Amino acid sequence: MALLELQDIHTYYGQIHALKGISITVDEGEVVTLIGANGAGKSTTLRTISGVVRPRSGTVKLGGKLINNTQPHEITRMGVGHVPEGRRIFPEMTVRENLEVGAFTVSASEVNQRIESTFTYFPRLKERLFQLGGTLSGGEQQMLAMARGMTLQPRILLLDEPSMGLAPVLVDSIFEIIQKLHKQGTTILLVEQNARMALQVADRGYILQSGKIVLNDTAANLQTSEVVRKAYLGEE
Repeated sequence: MALLELQDIHTYYGQIHALKGISITVDEGEVVTLIGANGAGKSTTLRTISGVVRPRSGTVKLGGKLINNTQPHEITRMGVGHVPEGRRIFPEMTVRENLEVGAFTVSASEVNQRIESTFTYFPRLKERLFQLGGTLSGGEQQMLAMARGMTLQPRILLLDEPSMGLAPVLVDSIFEIIQKLHKQGTTILLVEQNARMALQVADRGYILQSGKIVLNDTAANLQTSEVVRKAYLGEE
């Protein structure tokens, strides 16, 4: 049984038909990537999973349980960690306070342990623990956003464009962390415009165009697909 399963999902923004019958599965321990151009429906897919927007039809299941009509905070409690596009940290709160927000589902006695566990992947945040989030560099803010999602110790982590706006060296660091999480058994659904990097860390991938899935395969096969190489990897 898939840990996460979307079946024939149709999501709208008003009259705009954003997702047009997509079906996606993510098995436990997998990294699955969604690749597509701006406006393809990648972020909407993650927002549909986390309950921020509701599908008009179709089903979303987590561990076999239907979550279509579940409130976002309850979906979070069920183990869906969502790291949104644009980081969305709280700039007037310290690094520690941001991490405490991520650990809202656990008891006060567990918070310190959860926060400490994130420093295995983001040691720089420990050095910035009492610094305001808004004073961090762009790369540090992305690390904080990811760490905040990880304090939940989620069953599945939804990552939306984690490399956006970062310098190449920081992009490499972010993807190294994703690889470490994968090796530790974290299940990840990754939205990423940097198709080359995404396919290097993923097990499988889906290609979205205009709200529809036009191709899905193993990451290895997608890297050698002529369509993917021309459209998303910049190769002739």
